[in-house]
Amino acid sequence: MRAQGYRPVQVWVPDVGTEQFAGEAHRQSAAVADADRNTDDQDFIQAVSVEWDE
Repeated sequence: MRAQGYRPVQVWVPDVGTEQFAGEAHRQSAAVADADRNTDDQDFIQAVSVEWDE
């Protein structure tokens, strides 16, 4: 592959088999599930946002 102009690249990815990963995945999925019930964040964004000129 090097002869064709490619070089090796190492990529680190999460270990999806750990308890830490499972806990974080659960936390994030619960946050997404609750997002439609928590409108405070979006209300804040709307309050501090300005319209862009197009």
